[in-house]
Amino acid sequence: MVTKQSEKPDSTKPKKDAEKRKEAFSGPKKTETDEETRKQLKEKRKQEKKKRKKPRRRIFPIWLRIIVVLILAAGALILGLMIGFAVLGDGEALDVLKMETWEHIVNIVTKEKK
Repeated sequence: MVTKQSEKPDSTKPKKDAEKRKEAFSGPKKTETDEETRKQLKEKRKQEKKKRKKPRRRIFPIWLRIIVVLILAAGALILGLMIGFAVLGDGEALDVLKMETWEHIVNIVTKEKK
């Protein structure tokens, strides 16, 4: 039982393993036909999705949403004016809705200094 020390280990085997790992990591090489079929499948899926898609019916239409938001904003403005005029200004809350009150406020703001 004599072993030969002059024999070198097979250096090509680790190289093959490294190549296999590299190929496994990068995946199989892609060809033009693979890419074309992939594009065709993607297009086919898009068309199928369009066919299956149900038309969307809104219960609360967009135009009605806009009107409701504008009405709520106007209501919040009037309510804020009433609270501010009654609480901060020590006046009657409903006086905010009178035109004479606003004319008086405009006259005070635009009053010319002599």
